Amino acid sequence: MQKLHTANVATVLDSATPALVACGDPLVRRMHPFTYTGHAYRVLFGSGTIAQLPAEVERLGLTRVLVLATPEQEDSAQALAAQLAPRAAGVFAGARMHTPVDVTEHAMAHVAAARVDGLVAVGGGSTTGLAKAIALRTDLPQLVVPTTYAGSEMTPILGETREGRKVTQRSPKVLPEVVIYDVDLTLTLPAGLSMTSGINAIAHAVEAAYAQDRNPVITLMAVEGVRALFEALPRISAAPRDVDARSHALYGAWLCGICLGSVGMALHHKLCHTLGGTFDLPHAETHTVLLPHAVAYNRGAAAEQIAAFERALDVSDLAQALYDLAGRVGAPRALSAIGMPERGVAQAAELALSNPYWNPRPLDIGAIRRLLGRAFAGLPPQGD
Repeated sequence: MQKLHTANVATVLDSATPALVACGDPLVRRMHPFTYTGHAYRVLFGSGTIAQLPAEVERLGLTRVLVLATPEQEDSAQALAAQLAPRAAGVFAGARMHTPVDVTEHAMAHVAAARVDGLVAVGGGSTTGLAKAIALRTDLPQLVVPTTYAGSEMTPILGETREGRKVTQRSPKVLPEVVIYDVDLTLTLPAGLSMTSGINAIAHAVEAAYAQDRNPVITLMAVEGVRALFEALPRISAAPRDVDARSHALYGAWLCGICLGSVGMALHHKLCHTLGGTFDLPHAETHTVLLPHAVAYNRGAAAEQIAAFERALDVSDLAQALYDLAGRVGAPRALSAIGMPERGVAQAAELALSNPYWNPRPLDIGAIRRLLGRAFAGLPPQGD
């Protein structure tokens, strides 16, 4: 990983000034007022770092930790529980996409019955979301072991779904105490999921750069995180066990996750939350399909911020580059291909505007419907 850090220092220094100038926070011209809030968490990054989990559990003084996972990753959760014995209080392998409240309530029964004093989450955003939902209700400490590029482990944000509606909130109670990034655990992540998970991470950084409360620290992280993922994803698609590419992707996802947790999001995330909660669409795939179209929608209103990414990636149109990246790595580019009903286009537009996020461009119902229509059909992004 030393080689990775050395290369990235050079990239940051080369891209820092244009990125800051382009986003409207030009340190070299004038400094605009901003607010930056750092979050307190401990991050361990490297290869084989999962071996440090027992020591981290002990450091926090925990004696009865519940290991959380999805049904698909129950074997990994059982292995971690065995590694943590006798400090493990069992496994709950029922995490699901979009953090349904009924699943959380089921997990809470396990927490109470086993007298749990801490949580270990292994997996992607679904498992991290469940850990956060439990922590919100109990304030139990969390140790998160990400195996995808979701980035939610870096955020004080929780999105929960109840009766088909997804609601997000921020609370310091849901921020994990420890995050262990082990590149080795991502080597078996299927190539398809790696691509959509990585583009999902890119979405966090892109919207952070033109967020209402953006700041120069997050801008630097956003540009560097996207650059790292753009470089890594095609390499992983071609060689899924390329350790160097996996390291760069996990590094980029970490930076993008910090972006997500540090500033507000905009239209893209609102649309993804609406579609995911209403139609139960797969989270990462929905982000992958929608991101190029949301960037095209905001291009005129956030041209300077978007230009920072275009310079770092050496592309002339970020929206088209994102669409092309998805095609290059075999990721979905149409909502129709991931389970979205065509009748849902108008419904989703209405729901997204009923309680909208701040966005650099004013939201227009007709333009949003056209955006969703193009995304549904898998057409290239187009400004409106």
